[in-house]
Amino acid sequence: MSRLIHFEIHADDPDRAMHFYRELFGWQFTKWDGPMPYWMIVTGPDSQPGINGGLMKRMGPPPAKGQPVNAFPCTCTVLDVDAVVKQATGMGAEVALPKMAVPGVGWLAYLHDTEGNILGLMQTDPTAK
Repeated sequence: MSRLIHFEIHADDPDRAMHFYRELFGWQFTKWDGPMPYWMIVTGPDSQPGINGGLMKRMGPPPAKGQPVNAFPCTCTVLDVDAVVKQATGMGAEVALPKMAVPGVGWLAYLHDTEGNILGLMQTDPTAK
């Protein structure tokens, strides 16, 4: 079985994207010492479940808004979907799919981040209906 071990965010404005994710989730960014502009992302301590990723300058046009999801979106666990959606939209994100129940699992919402990428938010709640 193969596990997901890394994610990557493509950004028109890497500094804006780093600011967004740093402020929203507390992620840490470190410039990679390689042949291209790339930043490594630490999303939390190794003692917690999750993965780390990377961020790079987008090499083509951004995703078109209003289109069906045609990607491999990542979803982050949050304590309060409503609070995180409010904070994120205040920072320039847009709601792509409003909060909805995933019965027996929790509350899910999708945002367009400041770069137009889809970002999932999941609040665990086994009583969600």
